[in-house]
Amino acid sequence: MRKIFKYLLRTILVLTVIAGGFALFIHFRGIPYYSVEKIDFQHKTSPEIVLRGQKLATMLCAGCHLNNDTGVLSGKRMLDAPPEFGIVNSANITSDDQYGIGKYTDGELKYLLRTGIKKNGQYSPPYMAKVPHMADEDINAIIAFLRSEDRMVQPTKEPTKPCEPSFLTKFLCFVEFEPLPLPKKIIPMPDTTNEVELGKYLAHNLDCFTCHSADFTKLNILEPEKSAGYFGGGNKPLNMEGKVMVTPNLTFDKATGIGSWSKEKFVQAVRSGIVEGQPALRYPMNPYPMLTDYEAGAIYEFLKTVPKIKNKVTRSK
Repeated sequence: MRKIFKYLLRTILVLTVIAGGFALFIHFRGIPYYSVEKIDFQHKTSPEIVLRGQKLATMLCAGCHLNNDTGVLSGKRMLDAPPEFGIVNSANITSDDQYGIGKYTDGELKYLLRTGIKKNGQYSPPYMAKVPHMADEDINAIIAFLRSEDRMVQPTKEPTKPCEPSFLTKFLCFVEFEPLPLPKKIIPMPDTTNEVELGKYLAHNLDCFTCHSADFTKLNILEPEKSAGYFGGGNKPLNMEGKVMVTPNLTFDKATGIGSWSKEKFVQAVRSGIVEGQPALRYPMNPYPMLTDYEAGAIYEFLKTVPKIKNKVTRSK
C-alpha cells in the first residue's frame, strides 16, 4: 500500500512538472511565428473600387483601428476587448512607411487578411478579423482604399503600442487558433439577387457572427456555422467603460431571439441604431448607415435560415 502511495505521489509530481514546463513554454514562446508565403498580387483601383473599399473598411476595420480623436486608422487601446485576451492595442494601418503598413506589399496585405500572418511572420491573435471567405474583388477594394489618398489612411507617425497577450491568448494561439489556409480558387462576389446568399456573405465577412455567437474562444473562423452558439448571442464584449455588454440572440427563436421582429424593424436597427424612437444598439455594436436597406434586409433574410437557439439574454444597458 505504501509503495502504491509512493508511486502515486511520483506520478503526480511528474505530471505537475510537465504541466508547469508546458505552461512556461507557452508563456515565454508567446504568439507563434510562421513562414510567410509570397503571393503575386497587385491591386487594381478606380474611384468606384476605392469607394467600395472605404465602405468595407469602415464597417470591418474602423471599429478597432480608428483613432476617434484624429479620424485616422492609426490604432488605439481596445478597451472593449474581452479582458481574458489581455491588453489589446490595434495597429497603425495608415500608409506611413515607418509606423504603418506603407512597406507592406499588396501581396503581404492580402496574405495577412486571408491567413492572419503578418509581414514578419507573427500570427494575429483571434481578436483580429480574418476574411477567408471574402471575395477577391472585395479584398482588392480594401487594399485599394488603404493605398488611397483618403484622409483615414494618410501617413500618420504614431507607433503601434505593443499588445500584452494573456496566457489564454498564447495558449489558444498554440493549441486552437492557427493561420488560415489561402483559398485555392478565386472567391467570387455573392449573387446580389439572392438575398440569403448576400446576407450570409455580409454577416460572415463583416464579422457579425464573432460577437453574436456564444464565446470568442470557441469561434470557428474557417467554418463559422460550427462556432459555439452560432448567432445565439451571449458573448461578453466590453464597452469603453469596461462594462460587460452581453450580445443578443439573433436567431429567429420567437421567445428569446428576433423571431418576432419585422424586416423593417431590423433594417432600421442595423442602419440607424434606433427603433421606435429608442436606442436599439449598444456599444461596441455601432449602426451601419453605409449598408443599403437591401443589404441590411438581406442579412435579415439570412438570419431566418440560421438554426434557432433558445437563449434568453438580458439586454445590457
